[in-house]
Amino acid sequence: MQNVDSGFDLTIIVPVYNEEGNLDRLHGELLKFINDSPKKTRVLFINDGSRDGSLKKIKAICKDSESFTYCSFDRNYGLSAALKAGFDHSDTQLTGYIDADLQTTPEDFKMLLGYIDDYDLVQGVRQDRKDSFVKNASSAIANRIRRMFTHDGMDDTGCPLKIIRTDVAKKIPMFNGLHRFLPAMVLLQNGRILQVPVRHFPRIAGKSNFNLWKRLLGPLSDCFAYLWMKKKYINYKVEESGSKS
Repeated sequence: MQNVDSGFDLTIIVPVYNEEGNLDRLHGELLKFINDSPKKTRVLFINDGSRDGSLKKIKAICKDSESFTYCSFDRNYGLSAALKAGFDHSDTQLTGYIDADLQTTPEDFKMLLGYIDDYDLVQGVRQDRKDSFVKNASSAIANRIRRMFTHDGMDDTGCPLKIIRTDVAKKIPMFNGLHRFLPAMVLLQNGRILQVPVRHFPRIAGKSNFNLWKRLLGPLSDCFAYLWMKKKYINYKVEESGSKS
């Protein structure tokens, strides 16, 4: 990972897996947000083992701008690993997340930032989704199953637009699939969460990694992993401390 300026306020994590066709447009949209953001913002690309020209484009974007940096995996590890790497490398007070496919827009981070002072996690809820009927229906079922287990009150944890306090994010124990449970994991820390309606757009380039069986069976098995995590989770608050003089 390249050296970054620690004077930023917000780090936006962008996981990238074979998104070469979207990166030029994504770069432009992110630049618009950076130039108009109420927080000094940088972008952290996480190249998740892309097999196309994504890494080459990422390096070109980052070469001449302190506002863009990257981390590249040796192979594909999946979204949860990409988010963990982003959380691990973030050194700003706030950390955001958006997908590289631009089905959500960086501009809507402004709405989320308007609430983050009073919450530990603010996430989007996609309105008027531009996905297929099968994808929308399976997502709704998966969210219903998850809410039955977590009682987190969130309608769309799969929405790829979130802002979280970095100190809270770094305390989340991540495993494959846990990206769907970020609000629930914040609640385990006695944190405050909020969902905000955001816009949704059709995918223009690249290929979706959507898989029906993964979307339905994956969340169900992950729910049992979450219940185990909830039972074993350690949370404490220090009342006072001292040292010998």
